Amino acid sequence: MKKYYKALLFGSIGTLVETSEIQRKSFNEAFKKNGLDWYWTKKEYIKLLNKSGGRDRITEYARTKDIKVNAKQLRDLKTKLFNNYLKKNHLKLRPGVKNIINLCIKEKIKLAFVTSTSKNNINSILFSLRKSINQKNFNFIGNSKLVKNLKPNPDIYLLALKKLKLKPNQCLAIEDSQESLNSAVKAKIKCIIFPGKFHLNKKFKNAFKKLEKLSKNIILR
Repeated sequence: MKKYYKALLFGSIGTLVETSEIQRKSFNEAFKKNGLDWYWTKKEYIKLLNKSGGRDRITEYARTKDIKVNAKQLRDLKTKLFNNYLKKNHLKLRPGVKNIINLCIKEKIKLAFVTSTSKNNINSILFSLRKSINQKNFNFIGNSKLVKNLKPNPDIYLLALKKLKLKPNQCLAIEDSQESLNSAVKAKIKCIIFPGKFHLNKKFKNAFKKLEKLSKNIILR
């Protein structure tokens, strides 16, 4: 008889769908609308991703340019542009995601979306993916308002464990960046790194495995 983990925890938007290029374009559009002559190329944006959070990324970039900007306003406009794109377009799930979700549903393995991003981002992503996944199949969906400390702190994972009524060793997490991976590891949850296109060449510390496509056997213990 096959022995499975009791829950599969998708940790970030990027573990479900590839959004890095959409986000980069949204940042550039926000800069243009605010009269800034900034333009983040793919190469530059990949480097900037080392700084987590759009607001902090903008603040740090402005510092290197020696100018002051309203980072929150820029980040909020970028988020609005990003969400508008998602509402108008149907995105495809990343390789293997659909199959592993279907297996979890079939085997009654709990599913969670352990993200600490904004509720608007989450709603937009789930709306864009509505033809591929049903949010009702998720036993827990996190957001930035549910915890005091965001990733890389473990708070959102600890809350998920509490809501799912499970222990860390009963769950398997999937993350797409080092900072988010650190969050799962600090919660003592085994974590697979599933990096997006902009993170493929990075080295990841403390990952259980690194995969470019999810297979059904990852849920086997």
